[in-house]
Amino acid sequence: MASFVDRFGLFTAEQELRAREVAERIAADQLELVRFAFADQHGVLRGKTLVASEAISALRSGVNMTSTLLAKDTAHKTVFPVFSAGGGFDFAGMQGGADFTMVADPATFRVLPWARKTGWLLCDTYMADGTPSPLGTRQILQRAVREMQELGYDFIAGLEVEFHVFRSEEKNLALAHSGQPGLPPGVSLLSHGYQYLTEQRYDGLDDTMELLRSTLVALGLPLRSLEVEMGPSQLELTFGPTAGVMPADLMMLLRSAVKQVCARNGLHATFMCRPRIPNVCSSGWHLHQSLQARGSGSNAFMPGQEGQALSPLGMHYLGGLLEHGAASTLLASPTINGYRRFRAHSLAPDRAAWGRDNRGAMLRVLGGPGDKGSRIENRVGEPTANPYLYLASQLFSGMDGMRRQLDPGASADVPYETPAERLPRSLPDAMARLKADAYLCERLGERFVNYYCHIKQAEIDRFNLEVSEWEHREYFDLF
Repeated sequence: MASFVDRFGLFTAEQELRAREVAERIAADQLELVRFAFADQHGVLRGKTLVASEAISALRSGVNMTSTLLAKDTAHKTVFPVFSAGGGFDFAGMQGGADFTMVADPATFRVLPWARKTGWLLCDTYMADGTPSPLGTRQILQRAVREMQELGYDFIAGLEVEFHVFRSEEKNLALAHSGQPGLPPGVSLLSHGYQYLTEQRYDGLDDTMELLRSTLVALGLPLRSLEVEMGPSQLELTFGPTAGVMPADLMMLLRSAVKQVCARNGLHATFMCRPRIPNVCSSGWHLHQSLQARGSGSNAFMPGQEGQALSPLGMHYLGGLLEHGAASTLLASPTINGYRRFRAHSLAPDRAAWGRDNRGAMLRVLGGPGDKGSRIENRVGEPTANPYLYLASQLFSGMDGMRRQLDPGASADVPYETPAERLPRSLPDAMARLKADAYLCERLGERFVNYYCHIKQAEIDRFNLEVSEWEHREYFDLF
């Protein structure tokens, strides 16, 4: 019987070639295990680990996974009635925890430098009939990338990611600490913070930085810089630009690699936006983006005249980002915690405005005539975001601006005072803004938006049931 890939014609000619190369590499390097992983709705990697002989076969047969993985919130709670008729979904194949199939993209193959004789593959998700899963976030971005290519441009993005690394002190694995979720680990600081970019502070964290550098370079990630950020135990990494889906794939691999290699070395890394520690600084994910003309390879955002911030095309793209800035915030900042970051005069935006080289604006425009690095930096994202949804929201928004030739208006030189649409201040507000944007809902898919908001609502409902420490301190003794 033909394999899953052959039966439904899922590989391109290039993927066929790369799949053979991966099989040869597994044998040549004498790998013993291969991890097959897909990015779930939250941008968390889930998957299975196969022994090498089975992994080579699975390149074409795929790997079956339970569909309940697509029905979980961030506590790994299943929030759809999967054993009812239809499983709580409006399409077939989700009832009763039925299987879907992961198919590896052979272009993503890596050998993991921290795990013994272990390879790694990123996968796309398919239903039993070979159709792409309507809930597959990587495929949403692939569709957006193809649409931009049809307009004659390649999407280019570079990553600038802040996160925290602590020293692990207590794993909190006592029986009483179990739960869904369980008690997080006890930690201590690697640095006190606020000695921003001093060489002394960097040297004090050199062992940790070298651990990260060597791991990421061994994985082939285009690492450019490592920095000690402003807050206690806060770091930042920046990466060179890559094209198409690759920036999102790299973000997935980055987060997974950092967390795993830190855990193996007595550290706890978190991409949570604002951990609950004294004097904390929020972490952001700044997304640098531009378009490259497919024929010439030139930067389509680079302006041709003095005084221009971007080319006319770039300005229209910028206009689209502003038009859908508030609605796309849910996809850039998808957690309850992330909305604690949006504060005036905080190096994080509070409204949909753009500015020339202004870090207070949501969209910071960099470059100028003759600058091949001319680009837009979106500063609204938090580092927990599902990268496929974040990048797809940018592409769809930018294309709307290009097609409608939207005008972004004048640069906001005082971004916290400029009259502009305010960004959502909470996760429920962000959900409402996305649902109200008919264009983004249509481009992302109404079915997907409803599904994603259902999961986010389940998280909000759980949050609202908890009595916070603030409430207890405020009212328990007073009343």
